[in-house]
Amino acid sequence: MNLMENKNLLDSVDARTRLAGSNKMEILLFSLGTREVFGINVFKVREVGRTPRITKTPNMPSGVEGLISLRGNVIPVLSLAPFMQLEGVPPGLGKTMMVAEYSKRTLGFLVHEVDRIIRVDWERVKAPESVISGNQGLITAVIDLEGGGLVSILDVEQILANAFGEAMIVDIPPARVDPDTSVFFVDDSIVARRKIAEVLDKLGVRHKHATNGMEAWTRLRGIAAHCQQSGTNIRDEIRLLLVDAEMPEMDGYVLTKNVKSDARFEGVPIVMHSSLSSEANRAMGKSVGVDAYVAKFDAEALADTLRPLIER
Repeated sequence: MNLMENKNLLDSVDARTRLAGSNKMEILLFSLGTREVFGINVFKVREVGRTPRITKTPNMPSGVEGLISLRGNVIPVLSLAPFMQLEGVPPGLGKTMMVAEYSKRTLGFLVHEVDRIIRVDWERVKAPESVISGNQGLITAVIDLEGGGLVSILDVEQILANAFGEAMIVDIPPARVDPDTSVFFVDDSIVARRKIAEVLDKLGVRHKHATNGMEAWTRLRGIAAHCQQSGTNIRDEIRLLLVDAEMPEMDGYVLTKNVKSDARFEGVPIVMHSSLSSEANRAMGKSVGVDAYVAKFDAEALADTLRPLIER
């Protein structure tokens, strides 16, 4: 079934833009045939339907079941259960397919069944370190539902890296920057943080990072307070802030609003770097004041966006 026409699960672009900066997110809940409940950001889901006929192709990575043709486009289909290594998963492929867009890439994800949409505050979305789980490497956040139970938010970037390999970082010329130039970036995905650091290293830029929006905001306020006390320019400490959109405890939209409304950070540009690559999400970023938006993960595009903002 099409999410927009048959389930009415996706809001309009205007409604999505209003959601930006509210520190709320909408999660589509699904199962993989066990008692665990998983979730994915609604903004990434294009449609949900019954699993179609999948064409098996040789030399596919483990977990990639094959290809389908969807309205003239050939897309890969991944079965999520094998990646999670869950016990008690029913045999066979999942009977439901979610079509999602990640980083300008359309993919099909096979699941057992889709449940419903919930809207939650990012403050209730916690990092998985406090949860005992054998799959923490593939879980980027956990939601404790008010009625009881946990929802695990999958780190799809890590799943895609496991399936297809990490994006190669091509030769990136160093930027013309002062030796002390520093970029502060925040992302909750381990693989994303690693690739961002590689790009910044090739640009020759020092960097600091945080793993969620709340941690970043706490550290940024500390840096700003130190600069005030010492009489130094904030841009001597932070030349640029690079933020993810989806993060536990505080998302990138609220973090951006907080920074932009604090006069101590005047002159510090903010670049949003997200796997939410649609025009609607770019509009959401613009509505809260980001200076540039880059879809994950294109190392050259990221470097080209950062270079003019950090060079002297």
